[in-house]
Amino acid sequence: MKLHYYVDTDSLYIELKPGPGSETVEVSSGLNVGLDSSGDVVGFDIDKASTRVDLSKIEVEALPIRSH
Repeated sequence: MKLHYYVDTDSLYIELKPGPGSETVEVSSGLNVGLDSSGDVVGFDIDKASTRVDLSKIEVEALPIRSH
């Protein structure tokens, strides 16, 4: 997962998996979900992110550890 913040548009893109989306669905005003050709979610785009979420802090809890 990757987080991309774009200052010029004040948008936050949360990339869940790499690859292009083929469709975008607006869930609510300013919140869009990107879907791939299979209908799986590839990411979320949040418009006016600085007014909707606290961008000064990111916390991660209880992520599974991969063993190779």
